[in-house]
Amino acid sequence: MLNINIYLLFGLIVLFLGGGIVLSFIVSFWYAFPLLLIGVILFAIYLLFGSVNSAAKHIQSGAFEKAEEILNLTWKPNWLYVTQRAFYYIMKGSIAMNNKDMKTAESLFDQALQMNLPSDNERGMVLLQLANINATKGKWQAAKKYFRDIKKLKITESQIKEQVAQFEKALGNQGQMKAARSMGKQGMQMMHGGGKSKRRRPKMR
Repeated sequence: MLNINIYLLFGLIVLFLGGGIVLSFIVSFWYAFPLLLIGVILFAIYLLFGSVNSAAKHIQSGAFEKAEEILNLTWKPNWLYVTQRAFYYIMKGSIAMNNKDMKTAESLFDQALQMNLPSDNERGMVLLQLANINATKGKWQAAKKYFRDIKKLKITESQIKEQVAQFEKALGNQGQMKAARSMGKQGMQMMHGGGKSKRRRPKMR
């Protein structure tokens, strides 16, 4: 997956588009065309990938405020490539959970669930977050429904499996909310921290 610092990308877009426009006035359009073409391609990359990859490393380090600041540099989230859009919603949901805004987090994770997630590992982690949100609100039936959906998946990443096992224990004793609540802080940290997959994903925590 393309990974380029968002500020560097902005600089290159300005350099090539701006330089091409200036050159087209000074010399001719055809001399400026290669610069303009590169600038347009870079702008298309920005529209398709946004600032998701740049924000991922800040999610990984737990710098949620910085991650949110960078995610907000994505101009049109709905124009993102579908997998990138899913990760955008996942990271926004993680930030909302960190801010204890469970209503917003649930809505964002629901949106991510409708996207084209790369594998059962990502789908399982999103379902686990939704199960956790409902458990913290005391909606155990909804939490169990999400958990049943998780059990149908083929999760391969060991850290996610461990989180699933911890949540299953919490479901076994509904009074032990501590284990369930810990998922809100740690769940997204596990999503891309362990295991390998064929598709390179933004690193997240």
